[in-house]
Amino acid sequence: MILHVKEAKYLHDYVIWVRFNDDIEGEIYLENELEGEIFGSLKDKKKFQSFKVDPILQTIVWENGADIAPEFLHENLKILA
Repeated sequence: MILHVKEAKYLHDYVIWVRFNDDIEGEIYLENELEGEIFGSLKDKKKFQSFKVDPILQTIVWENGADIAPEFLHENLKILA
């Protein structure tokens, strides 16, 4: 199955809740991934919070061009019971 992010919302700090097309949902903590030229600017929490689910890429994206592969998000998800 090809994974797609269906829904995502900001929770707090650098934590995002994500639901996938396989109906798995949970939280992902991304602060440790915010390194480098593109992702480093997202350490600014206002910028980090401005993500959206792109309808074409079907993952979370930011205005600065950053995006995270849905496979990475899925593998690193903290599944809520």
